[in-house]
Formats: sequence, structure tokens, C-alpha cells
Amino acid sequence: MGIIIPIILIIITSIIIWKSSDGFDVASSYLGRNLSNGVKGATINAISSSMPELLTTIFFLIFLKDAEGFSGGIGTVAGSAVFNAMIIPAFSVIAVYYYGISKNIKISKNVVYRDSLALIIAQFTLILIIYFELLSWIGGLILVLLYGIYVFYMFFKASSKNSNYNDDQVTNEINSSRLVLFLKLDFHGSIIGNKKLNKSNSILLLLISLFFIGLSCLLLVKACELIGLAEYSFLGLHNLKGLDLPISIVAVIIAAAATSVPDTILSIKDAKKGNYNDAISNALGSNIFDICFALGLPILLYTLLYGPIVMNPDTLSFSLNILVVLLILTILTFIIFISGKSIGIWKAIILLSMYISFISYVIFYHV
Repeated sequence: MGIIIPIILIIITSIIIWKSSDGFDVASSYLGRNLSNGVKGATINAISSSMPELLTTIFFLIFLKDAEGFSGGIGTVAGSAVFNAMIIPAFSVIAVYYYGISKNIKISKNVVYRDSLALIIAQFTLILIIYFELLSWIGGLILVLLYGIYVFYMFFKASSKNSNYNDDQVTNEINSSRLVLFLKLDFHGSIIGNKKLNKSNSILLLLISLFFIGLSCLLLVKACELIGLAEYSFLGLHNLKGLDLPISIVAVIIAAAATSVPDTILSIKDAKKGNYNDAISNALGSNIFDICFALGLPILLYTLLYGPIVMNPDTLSFSLNILVVLLILTILTFIIFISGKSIGIWKAIILLSMYISFISYVIFYHV
């Protein structure tokens, strides 16, 4: 019973994150409709689908208010980064193969070089910040500025329009009442209805979707906290048994997967449409956002209010080990992406195997 309750909460949060992110994606896609595909995937799509990681990291710090909370944030971001880099491309290939669209996906090498190198720089910077104990507003500001440089470069290089955006896509056939659609978490249908998207209603859709994403992330943090405890009470039930695990372990495995649901769904949708550059750049761009902004901004805000984050030796060692492994896996993934002309089913299997190996390493590290 002690494990069942947080698992149910995690399932509920994953569904809410997934459904809410659909509305967020529609709104953000409209607002970024004039960007070229590779740029849109690495910025607008990546930011919109990575809101759960940012909010989850913030809530970990707010509720736990110590280095343990920060390790939960690192666990979520690192686990999500591995999930994005390996599971998302693999699932994108499997999706187009299963639906008979293609036997492989071909992506621009320029997109891979651009986003992979930026991601490697971001990960290396985070490792240096933690190693030299710069977990203060300075470290947070460095990460945020690094992401700002990346976004500035992306928009500076963007010169072409996104020709795949079609105004016909912004209408929605409504056969149910607005209230029913809202209760089903179909915010697009309940808020926009049969109207076309415009700047005002797309911003409203984005904010409402973000509100529900925030609520689900809050519940997710609570569920991760419960599952990591040795014993807890919940809604009048006492002496419930958890797994007695560090929050960082729970975050790497569970919170990371739950918050990566939007990235996965969005990339698979892009792959099925033939937007392979967006499918992969969304995954890589999400990781850059997670490392630089989803960690950087919470560190910046938290340390301005409460002072530097001081990590105990065990937490510091775990965080550095996870981030070094993440860096190695990112480099290996980069090599897989640039070798050959496409990503086929065998490369997808290799990527899946790498993710399973990562999860196994995390579990055996604790044991």
C-alpha cells in the first residue's frame, strides 16, 4: 500500500503533464510559427516541453530547502537529459518504422553538430560549477547566461520561415461542451473551440496549460518524496512503507521519466509528420534548456534568497558521477547521430540499451 499510493500519484501527474503540455505546445507553436524548423524545435518546442523539469526542480528546492532538494533537481534534469537523448530518438525511429512511414530518419548534420556541441558545453560547465562549489547566484547566473547566448545565436541564425505551419491546423472540431472538454484536460478545445488561434487566446491557452503543469509537478515532487521515505503518513493512513531511497535516485528514475512525457510525445508527432530535424533538435534543445535554465534559474533564485547551496560529500559525489556519466553518454549519442546518413532501427536499439544501462548504473550505485 505504501508504494501503491505514490505510484498512483505519479501516473496521475504524468497524465496531467501530458494533456496540459498539448495545449502548451499548440500555443507556443503558434507564437513561434515564423521560425525555421530546426530553430523552432530547439527553442520553442524544447522550452514548452521542458516546463515540467523547470517547475519540478523549483519545487524540489522550495519544499526540501537544502542540498537534498538540489540533488532532486539534478536527478530530474540528468535523468530527463538521458531520457531525451536516447529514448526520444529511439521512439521516433520506432514510430515511423511501425507506421510504415520510413525505415529510418534523416536529420541535418548541422542541427546535430549545433545542438550536441552546445549541450556538451552546458554539461561540462555544470560539472565545473558543482566541482568548484559555485552553487551560488554566480553559478546560477552563469548557466542562465549560457542559455541566453544559445538562444541569441539560434534567433540570430534563423532566417527562413517555418513553412510547415498551416493556419488550418489551429481550428478544432468541437462536438462536446467546453466544460466537458476542460474536465478532459483538452484546454485547446475548451478555450479556443472552433475559433482560430490569435495572439491573445494563444497566450491564455499557454498560461492555463502552464498552471496545470505546475500543479502536476507539485504533486509529482510530493509523490517522489513519499516513495523515497522509509515510512510516512498520508490522508489519515499511518505507518505506510516507502522504498527508503535518496531523493536523487527517485528523481533520476521516476521524476525524470514523468517530466519527459511531453518531449517524447512532441518528438514522435514531429517524426510522424516528417519533421525529423524538429524531432531530434527538440530532444537536444530540451536538454540544453534543462541543464542551463531548468537548473540555472532555480539555483539563481534560491541562493539569492537563502544563500549558497552546500552539498555533503555523498550528495556531491553522486551528483558529479551522474553528470560525468551523462556527459559520456551525450558524446556517445553524438557519435551515433553523426555516423552514417540516418538513424535506423539498429541505432534505436543501441540507444535504448544505453538508457537501460544508465538506469542500472544509478540503481547499483546506490546499492
